[in-house]
Amino acid sequence: MSIRGNKGQYEDRYDRVPLKKSEIIIPEMLKAAGYQSAMIGKWHLGLPSDTSTWAKGRGFDYAVQEQWGKDNKGNEIDERIHWVNNNQDSILYEYNKYKCLDEFRTNFALEFLEKKDKEKPFFLYMSYRTPHANEYEVRQNDLYQDKGFPEYDRLYASRVTMLDEQIERLFNALEKSGELDNTIVIFTSDNGPWSGSHRFKKHLKHSHEFFKSSAGLKGYKRDLYEGGIREPMIVYWKEKVQAGQVSNHPSSFFDVMPTLAEIAGIDAPKQTDGISFLPELLNKEQKKHDHMYWEIQEGQSVKGFKQAARKGKWKAVRNADSYKTELYDLENDLYETTDLASQYPKVVEEMNTILKTESVKIEHYPYSGGVFKK
Repeated sequence: MSIRGNKGQYEDRYDRVPLKKSEIIIPEMLKAAGYQSAMIGKWHLGLPSDTSTWAKGRGFDYAVQEQWGKDNKGNEIDERIHWVNNNQDSILYEYNKYKCLDEFRTNFALEFLEKKDKEKPFFLYMSYRTPHANEYEVRQNDLYQDKGFPEYDRLYASRVTMLDEQIERLFNALEKSGELDNTIVIFTSDNGPWSGSHRFKKHLKHSHEFFKSSAGLKGYKRDLYEGGIREPMIVYWKEKVQAGQVSNHPSSFFDVMPTLAEIAGIDAPKQTDGISFLPELLNKEQKKHDHMYWEIQEGQSVKGFKQAARKGKWKAVRNADSYKTELYDLENDLYETTDLASQYPKVVEEMNTILKTESVKIEHYPYSGGVFKK
């Protein structure tokens, strides 16, 4: 989630640059409306060696987070360790004691819900891990043994079901406390299915195609084709969002911050590029983006820099090492099978202008700002 409400620039987590302190993020924003907040799970927005960049230092009242990378002495951090309120306490995830990692994490969430101030509104950010390419081992289970799935795919399906069970635990807790009817629940994902080209070789036996994870869309995680960035979002809000309601409004994670601000009755920070989609949730007239923009820099080579932009029905994708902009008509070609760049040079020129102007030069990433031949 774009927790700071800016357009899609995503850093490579293996060479992270922490969020600037000047960049207001969601829990800091919500404090102005009296919210208490908690974050549990992955936190890849800071430096493992600097606890001031961890979640507790960025507005969360309570944080239980995993860390990837090295500590301030250069030692690799054990990813199974969960750090409570920075380094106040550390708790090791022992997989034989839980169904899955997210049962362990949900326990912390339930503790927060139980102990929080019942007189104040709350914001809970659950950064779940299941299913994920580098998920830890889970206890042996018998789920879907009768389906005839290959073992790796059966385990994948079982982990999805285990995640469903953890969401149910949260719903049950909110219902028991009488808070469910006054709580908005947003469930979504940060990227499409993993392609299998990642470093965690033990997971290569599971194919994203087995369960049609991206419904045939082109691309995967770390791609900027629809299969990499088009994600489902489910919103529960009793008597506000109608059951079965489906939206085709193009939106992105940088729209979440202004949406939450409007719901809380406060102004979103001026830094945000997003547009609140609250009207869409309430079946009212919705303002739309003139265009949307994404980029990713993975590693330090030109091959790792990718850009995409969408304006109306047009979608441009530019992989920097090709020095070529691809053009797709999403209204008629959602699966991005036909590159129309040669047929619509003026549209390509317009989209290239967006790619050039939206990409901001960042010190640590040599190709940010765009890669175009002179």
